[in-house]
Amino acid sequence: MKKWIFYLLILFIAAPVISQDAANIPVIPNERDEFKQLKAASDQYYNNGNYRKSLETNIELLKIALKVDNPYFKHQSYRLLAYDYMAMNDTVMARENFSKSIQFARESENDTAVAQMYMDMANIYSSLEPNYKKAMKYHNKSVDQLLKINDSVNLAKAHYNTVLTAFEAGKFNEGYAHLLRARKLEKFEPHKSFGVGLDNLMGEYYYSKENYEMAQKYLRKAIEIADREGYELELENAYFYLSECLYNLEEYQEAFLIKDKYENITISNMEKAISAEGDDSSVRFQIEEYRKEIQAAELQNSLQAQIVEKQSMLNNVLLIVSFCILFLLLVLYLAYRKRKELVAELRVKNTEYLLAKEETERLSKAKSNFFSTVSHELRTPLYGVIGLSTLLLEDKALKTHEKDLKSLKFSADYLLALINDVLHLNKIDSKTVENEKAYFDIREQINTIVSSFEYMRIQNSNTFQIDIDDEIPQLIRGNSVRLSQILMNLIGNACKFTEEGNIYVTAQLKEMSSNKATISFAIRDTGIGIAQGKQETIFDEFSQGSKQNYNYQGSGLGLPIVRKLLALSNSEIKLESELGKGSSFSFDLTYDILNKAYVKEPVQTLDTKELKGKRILIVEDNRINQTVTRKILEREEVICNIAENGKIAIDMEKEDNYDLILMDINMPVMNGLDATRKIRERNKEIPILALTAVEVEEMRFSIYDSGMDDIIVKPYDITKFTQTILKHLNGIDRKGDISKLRAM
Repeated sequence: MKKWIFYLLILFIAAPVISQDAANIPVIPNERDEFKQLKAASDQYYNNGNYRKSLETNIELLKIALKVDNPYFKHQSYRLLAYDYMAMNDTVMARENFSKSIQFARESENDTAVAQMYMDMANIYSSLEPNYKKAMKYHNKSVDQLLKINDSVNLAKAHYNTVLTAFEAGKFNEGYAHLLRARKLEKFEPHKSFGVGLDNLMGEYYYSKENYEMAQKYLRKAIEIADREGYELELENAYFYLSECLYNLEEYQEAFLIKDKYENITISNMEKAISAEGDDSSVRFQIEEYRKEIQAAELQNSLQAQIVEKQSMLNNVLLIVSFCILFLLLVLYLAYRKRKELVAELRVKNTEYLLAKEETERLSKAKSNFFSTVSHELRTPLYGVIGLSTLLLEDKALKTHEKDLKSLKFSADYLLALINDVLHLNKIDSKTVENEKAYFDIREQINTIVSSFEYMRIQNSNTFQIDIDDEIPQLIRGNSVRLSQILMNLIGNACKFTEEGNIYVTAQLKEMSSNKATISFAIRDTGIGIAQGKQETIFDEFSQGSKQNYNYQGSGLGLPIVRKLLALSNSEIKLESELGKGSSFSFDLTYDILNKAYVKEPVQTLDTKELKGKRILIVEDNRINQTVTRKILEREEVICNIAENGKIAIDMEKEDNYDLILMDINMPVMNGLDATRKIRERNKEIPILALTAVEVEEMRFSIYDSGMDDIIVKPYDITKFTQTILKHLNGIDRKGDISKLRAM
């Protein structure tokens, strides 16, 4: 059964459209239109399992292709015939027609034909001459070619075809990656049977993973459409897997009914195939008879071509002589013009230099404005992610998801740190980035980072090997965020450029004194490696090591950021790589050691119970941020009211007696600065704290000048957030300590 659906889908997935390139070959318009119409009919017959009519239609296609002597049309006709024979299990005729199809694909010099040729060769090695590695090699070539010509319709089909080969070989994980890509491109293929096929394959994938609930969901959807549209072979496949799923779910009665439907439709499909095989001899006879007629026509055309060739030789000789004379005159004229142009270029270059200087200055200002805007737009949604994940971590009802929530919060925290560094590359270059140090557990840090790449590990079938020297102290003091950024970039690159391989993350103690430890880190993979000529340029901004496969593309900022961050720590990145054998990135960092003499400085904390019953006005236009801030305060039994802009906040402050106001800066109608000035005209005492996602240094003077008492930068640490509010409710730290504000 599986073999029948496989052959059906191979042709449907490989089924081409008449490419634009084919129009470059002279064809009578009516004949081109007739070819397209017959091609559409052939596809319909085949998809409905009517192989006899499909064969008859494809013979007519071949007649047109031979008549107009169009290599692309010949390629199309022979490949369609090959799939007809494959469906009827006539492997000899299938091979013969595939061979001719491939021959004319090469002659056509057509990009689409080349991509389809790779599909056909993949299908040959998938079914006629089983060789999984060769089949996948040609599938990948087909995908690359279609990406190159930006053919989304056939690209969707190429991914689909690759799934079939992988699933047939039992490589479900490898096939699933292509299945996801095919689903993303589903909108480009209007034929409903394509979507049915995708649902069928999703059902088969989940069946292989013993996830029968998910499998039957997709299979029922496939059955509904296939039954309505008359896709009998798709229906056969869906009934088979659905009956198996129901049996495994112990729903035996429905499983029996579905099994009965499967057997009935299987018999029907087999009868159609047998009927088509019975007509095979007459069809072959028709093809052979028409071949004899075409051979005679080709001989006559050959004689005429020889006569034309001799006549054209004399014309060519005269043309060459004339061209040589014209070329000599042109060279003399160009030499004269060149001299005049060189003089003019000198004048133009001076003008261009001045214009380029002005443009550089303009772009520099635009870059600064861009960084400021992007900083605010990215930090604002991150506040919602970090705040909500923190609240969910404290919810005892979600204890079973604690590990996932920790990974989510860790990734959000890392993303925030990465955004800050990317948006301030100029600060990194000028070495003005602050080096915030804290004690941390390096083993926990590395394991958490590695766990965040679990999806990529599964997707590319990789294995992680973590080796941390036992002599490295449990707690070290240094910039843990910077280390996370470096390791995340390097491990992320290793995951992208490695498939079915190993990724080694090692940390070895290089040397240690009484209060310092130097640790050697290394990220090694068994991936594609980096060519010798690329090993220096990959550290340039926006440079990428490989452009051969779309899977490996990225922003080109990872390695440049790593090198700059290491330079800030007086270290450098070392690379060892060989093309095809993997890569190794290593670096050394020195950290402080937590020894017995170390005493942690006491942290002054205020009792959050003092927040109970306090009335706080939250002035914030973002709905998610409103929710996060209110939930943080309401769990401490704070009474919260929301104002969506500064104008509403002014009216609410007049009408009610609040203990404190949390004021966002950027809002519609009236911003936080103007609103604060209005409130201060009548109320000098109420604490007003600024909530901002922009750089503090850019806004500090404006914020304090408006009458605000303190600044809280989003996204913020919840503990520091509540402590800052308590300080101002108790009258402590008004117009607070600048160094403490930076830590928020």
